[in-house]
Amino acid sequence: MYRTNTCGELRLGNAGMEVTLSGWVQASRDLGGMTFIDLRDRYGITQLVFNMEDDAALCQQARKLGREFVIQATGTVRERTSKNPNRPTGDIEIVVTALKTLNASKVPPFTIEDETDGGDELRMKYRYLDIRRNPVQEKLIFRARVALETRKYLSGAGFIEVETPNLIKSTPEGARDFVVPSRVNQGQFYALPQSPQTFKQILMVAGMDRYFQIVKCFRDEDLRADRQPEFTQIDCEMAFVTREDILQTFEGLTRHLFQTVLNVDLGEFPRMSYDEAMTRYGSDKPDVRFGMEFVEFNDLAKGHGFQVFDDAELIVGICVPGQAETYSNKMLNDLTEWVKRPQIGAKGLVNIKLQADGSIKSSISKYYTDEQLKAWAEKAGAGANDMILILSGETDKVRKQLNELRLEMGTRLGMRAPGTFKPLWVVDFALLEWDEEANRFHAMHHPFTSPKASDIDRMLDGDHETMKSLRADAYDLVINGVEIGGGSIRIHDRALQEKNFKLLGFTPEQAENQFGFLMGAFEYGAPPHGGIAFGFDRLCAMMKGETSIRDFIAFPKNNQCRDVMIDAPSSIDDAQLKELALKVEGRK
Repeated sequence: MYRTNTCGELRLGNAGMEVTLSGWVQASRDLGGMTFIDLRDRYGITQLVFNMEDDAALCQQARKLGREFVIQATGTVRERTSKNPNRPTGDIEIVVTALKTLNASKVPPFTIEDETDGGDELRMKYRYLDIRRNPVQEKLIFRARVALETRKYLSGAGFIEVETPNLIKSTPEGARDFVVPSRVNQGQFYALPQSPQTFKQILMVAGMDRYFQIVKCFRDEDLRADRQPEFTQIDCEMAFVTREDILQTFEGLTRHLFQTVLNVDLGEFPRMSYDEAMTRYGSDKPDVRFGMEFVEFNDLAKGHGFQVFDDAELIVGICVPGQAETYSNKMLNDLTEWVKRPQIGAKGLVNIKLQADGSIKSSISKYYTDEQLKAWAEKAGAGANDMILILSGETDKVRKQLNELRLEMGTRLGMRAPGTFKPLWVVDFALLEWDEEANRFHAMHHPFTSPKASDIDRMLDGDHETMKSLRADAYDLVINGVEIGGGSIRIHDRALQEKNFKLLGFTPEQAENQFGFLMGAFEYGAPPHGGIAFGFDRLCAMMKGETSIRDFIAFPKNNQCRDVMIDAPSSIDDAQLKELALKVEGRK
């Protein structure tokens, strides 16, 4: 056998045992007549000892080993004289009596340590080496545990895991599809699923009642820290349920994951309407771990000769506690430049400082008296040494800009530290969004989302303006400002689904061509149903206090959507192109 034990399990109670370990050489140290090797596997590190006086040949053999050599060592466990309290195996070492090199290794392109010297691209190119590092291994192990607990909970709640197809029909709504040419049906294409949405609805029509799947999904879109072209969802659907049934069920799942994996009690799951979230925080996924809620100043700001405010649709600010004395003019100038960056897009930043002695300083004192500014402070709930930061402009834009500023100030003041979790359900989204340029509606969630029951008749019979006021029976789960999952009650009636497609600009022929199979299924006794999908990679990252999902995916893509380890995507040869009846520009 290659090993009797792993490199992470031996303790003082094993002293005197003869063992065989296998693993990678983490480090070696030659100290006169003694050589020490740290041997690593997935489970930990154990120190090996070689003594020149006991076996000179064996000691010389050990000194020829390089980093990341794969070796097998047999020896006796003994207590260490110089213990390492930072290592679980730090009380023991192995006095080696036999050593075998199982495989040599080239010098790694970066150090295989917790804190490595390798950049992102280099580590992604040699991902198999990067995964040897503890921080990456721990994240993948964490992911596996979250997946296991998810399956346990949902299976225990009566859900059936069903696999759905990966080769499906392309649909025009949502992000761009990845398409796959068909060899058998030349000139036709499959698409990789952006989600199993229609299939899980059909499973409800089929009577499966409760479905789940931890499923790969694909979207051909620009990448960010929390996006990858292929990602994983916890995808779920339930029949004969109301919104309340779904929220309670998936609060339960979320509580279970945090309690069993992190030993964290999430407490209450408050609910907030979409309109309220936008008004109070400028975001449909607000971070409610801290305050600094928006305060609107239109009634106090307009009509005093300050043209910037007089011309603005909305003047809105946040109260930053305890920072009036801390923030110098230079710091405020720097903050102004921060909000003026193209990523934020604000035109400027107004500040009001309430000094500790009760006086007021402001960048707009030229236009407003101290008494007027005190009214602003009173409306914002500001006290001594607090600072108010104000933006103005078009309503939608300025709320988004102030949301970014609020999050930045929360980060700077240490109010967004990992380890504290605040969940929130955001509900009552608009069903449809009107696109002035395209002169059509878009689905705020997806075209299968049902309006609230009270709005169904209005949707079937209402005019254009009525459509703008329709509310969706939809919901998002947000934790710490991260959208973890979203879902809705679905349309289960053909006439209502046809009406929604019409509002979204589909002709009857287009709707039938794209989704006739689903609408046809609705004619055979479709039950009321709804569901939700959690972004699994994002959930794991958020639980561990990370912003990037990349290290929670074994083999991720880079920001150019490439797998640099295997060099994909890549060209295919002419014979394959001919079989698929495809032509590539520049190739015959």
